[in-house]
Amino acid sequence: MNYHIKHVFFDLDHTLWDFDKNSRLTFQKIFNLNKLEVNLDDFLEIYEPINLKYWKLYREEKVSKSALRYGRLKEAFDGVGVAVDDSLINNLSEAYIDQLSTFNNLFDGTFEILDYLSSKYQLHIITNGFEEAQEKKLATSNIKHYFKTVTNSEMVGVKKPNPKIFNFALDIAKAKSSESIMIGDSLEADIEGAHKIGMDTIHFDYKDSDINHNFKRITALKMLNNYL
Repeated sequence: MNYHIKHVFFDLDHTLWDFDKNSRLTFQKIFNLNKLEVNLDDFLEIYEPINLKYWKLYREEKVSKSALRYGRLKEAFDGVGVAVDDSLINNLSEAYIDQLSTFNNLFDGTFEILDYLSSKYQLHIITNGFEEAQEKKLATSNIKHYFKTVTNSEMVGVKKPNPKIFNFALDIAKAKSSESIMIGDSLEADIEGAHKIGMDTIHFDYKDSDINHNFKRITALKMLNNYL
């Protein structure tokens, strides 16, 4: 048990909020609304690695938010061989963000683990997601009340793993790095980023990829009981 820990920081997407499930439902909805005949499984198989690529570029300040939103859809539609003009791509990119937060699937055990942890620690969020979308996700999934502070990259002007976002989050939480732990799915953004400024970490490997590293690792949220 980490008796020195007073503050628990979570990533949101892919950690508490089931991004993959909610994203799939969102694409299904906006494709139907726009009468796009696209095989959803084929599209997602191509889109998901493209999306990860663009988020890495976004973290590294190599693409803008608008370029991310447009580019990931453009490349995915090209990849499945479906011709979509730029105006529709732009409309779809806006619709995707608008509709994404209307779905509220969380990982199994989210409420139970937040109930458990909130009785012992102060809980916080650090996210690279877009501010308007993340606030809606927290509200519609009914977990916002668990968190004392929510830090997003647009507030700070940098993204995880930049140490500035972690230090900003610690400052507004009135927390010390030595008393804090970061839980997230991204080794690069969440775990290595937090580790570099002296925070403890737990990698949420929800895909059970069993990547070889020396950080604490869980594959289900209920496993946090083993560490906290």
